[in-house]
Amino acid sequence: MSDTETRAGLSASHSLGLEAPFDARPTAEDPFPAPRESLDLADPKIAFNRELSWVDFNDRVLQLSERSDQQLLERVKFSAIYSSNLDEFFMIRVAGLLDQLDAGVGRDRGGYSPSQTIDELHERIVPQVERQAHLVSETLLPELAQHGIEVVSVSSLSEEDRAELAQRFKRQVLPVLTPLAVGLGRPFPYISNLSLSLAVLVRDPQTDQTVFARVKVPKGLIPRFFPITEGETRFVLLEELIAANLQALFPEMEVVDHGCFRVTRDADFDISDEADDLLKAIEAELRQRPFGEVVRLELEAGISPAIREQLVEALMVKERQIYSVPGLLDTTDLWQLVKLPGHFELRDEPAPPLTPPRLAEAEAAGRSIFSVIRDGDLLVHHPYESFAASVERFVQEAVEDPDVLAIKQTVYRTSDDSPLVPSLIRATEMGKQAVCLVELKARFDERANISWARKLERAGVHVVYGMPGIKIHAKCVLVVRREGDGVRRYVHVGTGNYHPTTARLYSDFGLFTCDPKIGADVAEMFNCLTGYGRPANYREVLAAPTFMLEGILQRIERVIVAKAEGSHARIQMKMNALVHPEVIKALYRASQAGVPVELNVRGICCLIPGVPGMSENIRVVSVVGRFLEHSRIYSFEHGDEVEVFIGSADLMPRNLDNRVELLTPIHDPACRADVLDTLERCLVDNVNAWELHSDGRWSAVVAGPGDEQRSVQRELIALITARAADASAQAP
Repeated sequence: MSDTETRAGLSASHSLGLEAPFDARPTAEDPFPAPRESLDLADPKIAFNRELSWVDFNDRVLQLSERSDQQLLERVKFSAIYSSNLDEFFMIRVAGLLDQLDAGVGRDRGGYSPSQTIDELHERIVPQVERQAHLVSETLLPELAQHGIEVVSVSSLSEEDRAELAQRFKRQVLPVLTPLAVGLGRPFPYISNLSLSLAVLVRDPQTDQTVFARVKVPKGLIPRFFPITEGETRFVLLEELIAANLQALFPEMEVVDHGCFRVTRDADFDISDEADDLLKAIEAELRQRPFGEVVRLELEAGISPAIREQLVEALMVKERQIYSVPGLLDTTDLWQLVKLPGHFELRDEPAPPLTPPRLAEAEAAGRSIFSVIRDGDLLVHHPYESFAASVERFVQEAVEDPDVLAIKQTVYRTSDDSPLVPSLIRATEMGKQAVCLVELKARFDERANISWARKLERAGVHVVYGMPGIKIHAKCVLVVRREGDGVRRYVHVGTGNYHPTTARLYSDFGLFTCDPKIGADVAEMFNCLTGYGRPANYREVLAAPTFMLEGILQRIERVIVAKAEGSHARIQMKMNALVHPEVIKALYRASQAGVPVELNVRGICCLIPGVPGMSENIRVVSVVGRFLEHSRIYSFEHGDEVEVFIGSADLMPRNLDNRVELLTPIHDPACRADVLDTLERCLVDNVNAWELHSDGRWSAVVAGPGDEQRSVQRELIALITARAADASAQAP
C-alpha cells in the first residue's frame, strides 16, 4: 500500500469511528499499548449482526444437505444437524433477545435493535425452513425409498399391513398416550420444550360441544419413524399413526380436526455471582428449565384457523414467533434413519482414526507415552488420529504408573462411555492425588456433569466447580511424575472436549509436552482455580480471563510494527467465531497497515472483510464439511519469527472476558509445521469452503477451470493414512 493509499485508508477509518492505526502505533518505549475505546458493534459499517451471522452459518449446513454430490445419508445427517442447531439457537439466542425486550434493555448490533433482530431472523429463517421441508419430502425421502428405506403414509398401506399396524398400535403406542382436553376445570396443558404434539378438536354428538385436546407424541419412548413390521425399513410417522387412531383416545366422540405443532422454550439461565453453593443453584435452575417462556411455535402448514387460534392464544406468542412448516416437523429425528445399520453405499467412505506413528512405535517397543513426550512434543489431530490411543492412553498410563503422583484435569463436556473420569476415581483408589475441575454450567450437559461430580467426590477426588460468573472452558490434563530426585510435569492441552464421541466427529488438535515453562503455567492455573490466588502473569501460555486478550492484541501489534519496518508480516487464524470488538478493531488496524490477514471462521463472524480503507487486506472463509471444524489456531508472523498458539478459546467476549481459557504456544518445529499446514489447507479449500464478502454474502468457493479440487478434510485423511502406512512399513 502506498503512502497516499495509507493516508486515504486512515481517513476512511477515522470517519467510521476507528482511531488511525499509526496514532497508537507501538514504540520502543511503549511496545504494547493498551486497547482504546471499544469498537462500536452497533454500526453496520463496522460489524455484522451476530445472530444474523449465525443464521448464515446454519444455512451453510443446510446447503450441504442440498448438495447432490454428497452421499445420501450424509445429506440426511446434515438436515438433522441443521434442525438441532436451530433448536439450540432459539432456546438460547432468540430467548435472550426476547428477555432483553421484556426487560427494556439491549444494545443494537450490526444496525439492528433486539426487536429488529427478531423480525429479521424470522424473515431469514422461514425460507430456510421451507427449503428444508421441501428437500426432505421431495428429494431425500424419495431417494431413500429407492434404496429400501421407505417412509410411507398409513393410507397407502395394504389392508394386511394396516391390520398389523393397528395391532401394534394397541400393544405398543396406545398405552403410553395421554389425551388432555381443555375445558371447565381443565386448563390448557403445559407443553414441554421441543415436544411434538397433536392438537385435536373433538365434538360431543350429544351436547354438540367442541373442545380442544392435546396428545403428546412420545419422543424417545417409541421411534418417530415407526416400522410397519418389526425389523423392517418401511416406516410410518408416529404422529400419523396416532392421528389415524385418534378415535381410540376419544371414544364415542367425533374427531373434527387435528394438526401437529411443536413448542420451543427458553432454556438458558443465569447463576447469580452471589450463589453460595454453585451445585445447588444450578440444580434449582435445571428444575425450572422446562418451564421457560415459549420462544417459538412451529405449526404444520395448513393447520386449521380454529386450532391455530387456540394455540396462539394459549401459548401467548406473536406472529414473529410462529413458523409454519410445509412438511415434517422436528427433523432432528432424521438421525434415526442416519443410524440405521448397513447401507454403506449411502455413506462417506469410512475413515477410522489411526494411532499416531510415534505412539504406535512406542507401544510396539513396550515404551510408555511419557518416554515419547520426553523425546519431543507430540501433536495429535482428531478425528484423523485416535483419541483412545493418545489422550485416553495418557491418562490411563498415568493412573497405572507408580511414579505418577498427581493427575489434574478439566471437564467441560464428557460422556458416559468415557474412561477418563473413571480413571480419576481409580487414581484416587491407588493413592494418587486426583483433581477435577468440573464445569457445571456446560450448556445442556449440566445434569451429566453434576452426576459425574458427585461420583468423583464420593470416590475422594478433589472436585472444584469454578465460580458462578465464569465458566471453566480450558481443555487440559496435568500429570506430575516423580523422576530422579525431582518431578516432571507432563501436559496435554487441547482444542476440544474430553469426549470420545465428539473426538470422532470434531476436528481438534492436542499437544502433549513436558516443556518446564508450559508445565509450570498449567500447574499455576490449576492452583489458582482450586485455591485462592491470582497469577501475576504466565511464562508461555495465554490464559483468560486475565491475560489472553492482552496477549493476542500484543501479538497483532508486533505484526503491525514488523510491516511498518518493512519486514515480513502476516496473520492467520482459525476459530469457530469472531465477535470480540477489541480483536476486530486490532485486525482492522493490521489491514490498514498493509498486513495480509487470513481468517478461517467456521461460524459467527462480525468482522466485515474487503472494505477499502478498513479491511481490504482481510479475507474470511468458512469450512463446513464431514467433520465439524473445531480447532482454534492463531498464527502471528513478524520478521523471522512465527508465533503459533492452539487452544480452547474463540475470539468472543464470553471466551476472552468471562471464561477460563487456555492457549498454548507450539514451539516444536515439526508440530508447528503440521498446525500451519492444516491452516493453509483450510484457506485453500474449494470443495467445502465459503467466502465472506463485504456486503454480508457468503459464496461457495469452487475450483476454477483446470484447477485442482482441494478439500482439507479429504487431504488430511489421505495424509495421515499415508503417514501411518509409511511408519508401519518401516517398523522392524
